[in-house]
Amino acid sequence: MTKKQAIKRKVKEPEPTNEQSSASEPSDNEEDDDLLQAVKDPGEDTTDDEGIDQEYQSDSSEDLEFESDEEGNYLGRKANNEAEGDAEEDEDDDEEEDEDSDEASEDNDDAEEEKPSSSMTAAVQTKVEPIIQIIPRDPSKPEYEDSDTSDEEDIRNTVGNIPMHWYDEYKHIGYDWDAKKIVKPPKGDQIDDFLRKIEDPNFWRTVKDPQTGQEVLLTDEDIALIKRVNSGRIPNAEHDEYAPWIEWFTSEVEKMPIKNVPDHKRSFLPSVSEKKKVSRMVHALKMGWMKTTEEVEREKQKKRGPKFYMLWETDTGRESMRRIHDPVSAPKRDLPGHAESYNPPPEYLFDEKETKEWLKQKDEPHKRKLHFMPQKFKSLREVPAYSRYLRERFLRCLDLYLCPRAKRVKLNIDAEYLIPKLPSPRDLQPFPTVESLVYRGHTDLVRSVSVEPKGEYMASGSDDKTVKIWEIATGRCIRTIETNDVVRCVAWCPNAKLSIIAVATGSRLLLINPKVGDKLLIKKTDDLLAASPSLDVIDNERIKTAVQWSNAEPEEQEKGVRVVITHFKPIRQVTWHGRGDYLATVMPEGANRSALIHQLSKRRSQIPFSKSKGLIQCVLFHPVKPCFFVATQHNIRIYDLVKQELIKKLLTNSKWISGMSIHPKGDNLLVSTYDKKMLWFDLDLSTKPYQTMRLHRNAVRSVAFHLRYPLFASGSDDQAVIVSHGMVYNDLLQNPLIVPLKKLQTHEKRDEFGVLDVSWHPVQPWVFSTGADCTIRLYT
Repeated sequence: MTKKQAIKRKVKEPEPTNEQSSASEPSDNEEDDDLLQAVKDPGEDTTDDEGIDQEYQSDSSEDLEFESDEEGNYLGRKANNEAEGDAEEDEDDDEEEDEDSDEASEDNDDAEEEKPSSSMTAAVQTKVEPIIQIIPRDPSKPEYEDSDTSDEEDIRNTVGNIPMHWYDEYKHIGYDWDAKKIVKPPKGDQIDDFLRKIEDPNFWRTVKDPQTGQEVLLTDEDIALIKRVNSGRIPNAEHDEYAPWIEWFTSEVEKMPIKNVPDHKRSFLPSVSEKKKVSRMVHALKMGWMKTTEEVEREKQKKRGPKFYMLWETDTGRESMRRIHDPVSAPKRDLPGHAESYNPPPEYLFDEKETKEWLKQKDEPHKRKLHFMPQKFKSLREVPAYSRYLRERFLRCLDLYLCPRAKRVKLNIDAEYLIPKLPSPRDLQPFPTVESLVYRGHTDLVRSVSVEPKGEYMASGSDDKTVKIWEIATGRCIRTIETNDVVRCVAWCPNAKLSIIAVATGSRLLLINPKVGDKLLIKKTDDLLAASPSLDVIDNERIKTAVQWSNAEPEEQEKGVRVVITHFKPIRQVTWHGRGDYLATVMPEGANRSALIHQLSKRRSQIPFSKSKGLIQCVLFHPVKPCFFVATQHNIRIYDLVKQELIKKLLTNSKWISGMSIHPKGDNLLVSTYDKKMLWFDLDLSTKPYQTMRLHRNAVRSVAFHLRYPLFASGSDDQAVIVSHGMVYNDLLQNPLIVPLKKLQTHEKRDEFGVLDVSWHPVQPWVFSTGADCTIRLYT
């Protein structure tokens, strides 16, 4: 404690003069302390970055004693137990001296310059000089070049790794090593920063230290280092990335013996057991049981090479010798007959009818009686080269290349297992089974038929340019309306409050009042068609050139024609909307104006499409939703009439669509095609057919759903009307039940045409069919 007080007193007392220092004689211990603690190089700058003087001490202990001989030569250091015991006290004194070094740095410098110079002090200095040697530092080199420490690397802020925003409300930002507050630097506003940015040329290289808040000026070396780090290169510019590789550890495995003991004498004598082993190996090589390394390599080369197989094996094979026969015998072609001769007898040659039928079955060659047509030549020289030789040769080579290498046992499966289990037709009654009535009166093929909504009357259109109104129950023709062109389609208005028939004849659409049924209904229909409403909207030129509305001439008025809608191309089909106010017509040759929608109440026409999507075959209105079905040759598009956009495109994968009919609930669509198929589409399920039915042997021309019963019918050129059961369930998880029920074939074939149109009775399970034999037949 006395020493600590003395040090503190030394810092606080004023500087002594030379006289006072010479008059005071310090003790021996104090002289030793001064000599050992204040050894400095006068030419060296001992201050660090913070301005604190650094003192170099030769030992941590304060009291040092040396032994010397009589002449004053140095012998060694005395063992001082007291100095060792007071080591801890000396360390505390050193720490206190370091703490007070900042306050008394100037006083210490002056005091060290004015130390007393006595003879005893000089004598002690001469003794210490050989022990402590201070090497002067070269000022041209950095201070810490040979060391791993630097004051610049020390973190001056001692608060640790904490969020610095904790000090936002304080004037300081942390504490230094001496536990003094680090005051925040003054902050300027944006104007000051802008002025500094303009005036200070080093503003761009100034960064802020987040620990202390001080601004640090980056040197050129720091900027170059940052650029190298950002560019993904090695920070050290002197590092050679492409230096030659030095293989410190070799990859070669050295075979070193575990022990290097010399072999025993017995190892030089022949071994009896090894002799037996070698003799067995030689015998195995002779017998072929063992193979040499060369033979093994040769076999591996053979396995890697191309493999060849015998396509036609002989009877000397191992399987044939063991009498293992193939379960499937190879097919054998029949022996050639008289028809395959170059000069066959005349009864084997085809006549015109057989030739026509043989050519007609081109798409179904498996149905032909012969796969070739017999030909007659006078001599063998006149026989030409076989035209299909190269084709059949290629197919034969292809079959041999793709034939399976493995033999499989034939599976015997009965045909009954392949047929799905369907309910009996007796359980699905009622449905039409017999022909009840034949309506005769037309002189040419009947193309279309339509039934009144109440089911009492029927209208038919024919190529004899007439429209006939029939009474269904009696089969009597009530009225015949003559037109100027072929009648391709007739459609009775589905609205029971109106009595209108739309007739497509040539390029004109006739709206006819048939004058049958209730007289009040007939008068109401006449009043509706006679009054032409005022048009608020003027049609553009595109619509005017495509369609024109007009009242019928007096001659046609007597026949029942009330309104004539003239089109610019021949009309193929006409169909009504469920409410009876809208109807659509199809003109296949009309390009982008092929489909037209007419409104009866306002006598307006609309062209729904601006671009041609293909050759339109038929159109259809949805029974419930405002949707419009348009069938081209290959696909069916569904449009939303309100949003005026395409909803869905159905892919039929067929060559040509002939007609379509929608289920009364509107969730299923039935499509007929000219390539003998009927396609059932589930509109909620997929854009591809749910089921494809091939029930007819020729082109299917028409399909129709019944409005009340789960029945649908199809008519084809094979003179058949096929009635099928098509039940649609309310449960979406249950698939529709489709069962063919009855094939009705009573029509006669004329000019390759059979049944042209089918239509159901609106109330009863009766079906009407029109044919090329100029008749309409009713099946009940």
